[in-house]
Amino acid sequence: MGAKPRLPLKRQRRYHSISKNLGPRNKLPSHSQKDADEIPQTSARNSSNHPTNSTRSAPVDSTASDTSIDLSIGPSTIEEHWLPLANGRMRYLKAGRGPALILVHGLLGYSFSWRFTMPALAPYATIYAIDNLGAGLSVAPSDLNCTVRAAAERVLQFADALSLREFDLLGTSHGGAVAMMATALCADRPASRLRRLILVAPVNPWSPRGRTLAPFVASPLGSTFFRHTIERWRSLDGLWLRRLFGDPSKIPSDSLAGYRLPILQNDGFRYGASIVKTWLSDLADLESVLPKIRDYPTLLVWGTKDRAVSFASAEPLRKNLPNASLVAFEGVGHLPYEECPNEFNRALIDFLTIAE
Repeated sequence: MGAKPRLPLKRQRRYHSISKNLGPRNKLPSHSQKDADEIPQTSARNSSNHPTNSTRSAPVDSTASDTSIDLSIGPSTIEEHWLPLANGRMRYLKAGRGPALILVHGLLGYSFSWRFTMPALAPYATIYAIDNLGAGLSVAPSDLNCTVRAAAERVLQFADALSLREFDLLGTSHGGAVAMMATALCADRPASRLRRLILVAPVNPWSPRGRTLAPFVASPLGSTFFRHTIERWRSLDGLWLRRLFGDPSKIPSDSLAGYRLPILQNDGFRYGASIVKTWLSDLADLESVLPKIRDYPTLLVWGTKDRAVSFASAEPLRKNLPNASLVAFEGVGHLPYEECPNEFNRALIDFLTIAE
């Protein structure tokens, strides 16, 4: 395996904290769909000419409903595609121009999670926001292998199917664990196409949260309790969403309806229940492959009030990734891309353009 690219040390930021100063969010009006069978074969294009480091903002759309999700980014358009894979059909959104960037959502998230991120990054990258098989609106069999390793393989199958020569990878929460595993799998290949890694509050071996709850939910008693309570009681959706924000008053007006959509239309909780069955073994597998990804240029992003993946685990993880920088948002919870999108987007743009 060849040496991985490293950011110049003089331009790396090992740690800094950003106080949240939330501005208006980007609006995503109606999208244009591509036919389910129209799968473009796209390759990443490197470009040294980037627009000015700025983000256009507009008020949040307050008209979103359970059946309508807004997906336009002004002069650019988000395209919806469906990609046939061995175990199902993967839905993904594509927008922007420039080097390829694949976005991997969290446990009960999907491409909707990136509605404030895609407009800001579109001038700098060709963005592919996937719905992992079984999540979001992607179709998958009930016996789908939902281990972190299997999910990571599917991310690489996605990149292969679209003939992406090089790409950056961003993963959040459980998707962060998937992104780290995908990076390790890339490192084992003769020619690694992965350039850089962005991890947003990634599930990791040093966060105690989930180590007790996940095995309980996966147990016969826990799964029965889950199916007859949380899976059925939609009134609880607002409660778990509030826990993901440092300041619940910052929850976007369309978040609850958006995250309910896969639950109502694609049995989204089934996917989550499958993931927790291998939670502890996945963490052990992930820890074993961390040495393979230590040299990749990496950006860690965290909210200091994260109740899902402990912010205290950021530092031990960073110590295992010596080519990583850490950006912390004070008082922000598990979803900085929704709670402080402008600051989050600026951190990503800085990382993606500084090494170009």
